[in-house]
Parts: sequence; C-alpha cells; structure tokens
Amino acid sequence: MLVYLKKWSVCALLMMAASASAYSAPKTVLVLGDSLSAEYGLNRGAGWVALMEHKLKAEKIEAAIVNASISGETTSGGRARLPALLTRHKPDVVVIELGANDGLRGLPVPAAEANMRTMIELAQKNKARVLLVGMRIPPNYGRQYTDSFFGMYKSLATQYKTALVPFMLDGVADKPPLFQPDRLHPAANAHPIILATIWPHMLPLVTSR
Repeated sequence: MLVYLKKWSVCALLMMAASASAYSAPKTVLVLGDSLSAEYGLNRGAGWVALMEHKLKAEKIEAAIVNASISGETTSGGRARLPALLTRHKPDVVVIELGANDGLRGLPVPAAEANMRTMIELAQKNKARVLLVGMRIPPNYGRQYTDSFFGMYKSLATQYKTALVPFMLDGVADKPPLFQPDRLHPAANAHPIILATIWPHMLPLVTSR
C-alpha cells in the first residue's frame, strides 16, 4: 500500500507540474490597432500597450507583446495586414482595436463589420483568442449611425464568443484635460486609465491554458 501511495503521489506531482507549466506557458499577444494604440503624439513607452507590457512583467506573467498598430489604420487595412502577422508571429491572443477611423470618416458600418468579422475568423482559425476593443464616436452622422457603430462590437463579440472591452475610452472620453490639443487622441496621463479598462478583459486571456 505504501509503495502504491508513493507511486500515486509521484504521478500526482507530475500531473500538477504539467498543469502548472501549461497554465504559465508564455503567450504572444498581437495588438492590431490604430493611433490609439500606436502612441500617436506620445513619447515611446507612454501608451497603454507599453504600459501593459510593464504590468505583465510586474505580475510575472510571461507574455510577449507585438504592437502592430498604425496611426490612421482602418478595419480594411487591419484585414489586409492580419494574415501575414498571424503567419509571422503565431499569436495566442489577438487584440483588435480598430473601427474608430471608419466611424470618423462615416464609412458604412456593414463594411466595417464585415472586415471585423473576417479578422476574428482568421484569428480563431489560427487558434488565437480574440479581444475586441469597442469604441464610440461623436454623433456627427446621426444617432442611428452612432448606435449601429457602437453596437457592432457587442454583436460580434456575442456571435464569435470573444472577449470584449465595451468602450476603450471609458473614464477618459468625457474629460477634455485627458486629451491632446487635437481633442481626438488621449494624452499620456489617460493611458493608465485605458489600461485599467482593458486589463480585466486581457488578464484571463494571458493566464488561461
């Protein structure tokens, strides 16, 4: 009986070690975004993506961050670039922070939604988990357009069962002092708030098996 128990204990320890190893396996996070993630108007290292990298290290979570964000990027641009990024980096998590430029230009919401749908499907086909980062836009094009645009993110997240940040600029959008002079891009002191909004939705994706 003692020998059996010892063998069982060794097996149990090995299983626990394997489980812990799988849980803590390093992840690669690909951030596909626009100027809000590309540190537009900021010193390098001041944006929320860089701050997230520091937080991951502080929390001793092994994750490599690939910031593929480009100022001015649209959903069509992201859709065109994503296949090569997936092939090159093989990410475990894909953060899609796009749509703001589509909305500011008044581009058709169905077109933006179709681009987002393709990006989500591509990421999931490549076994990556997806985090959608939602955005609101000013009511320049009318209430119907604004509501349709904002609702696009929740609709896609529900359909594809992705993680969702409902509104990236929650706690920032209604505070003018947190913006750069152009009134469009958050200042450096807004990015810790942005990270605090995104972090609870990101954490499960980088710590799960």
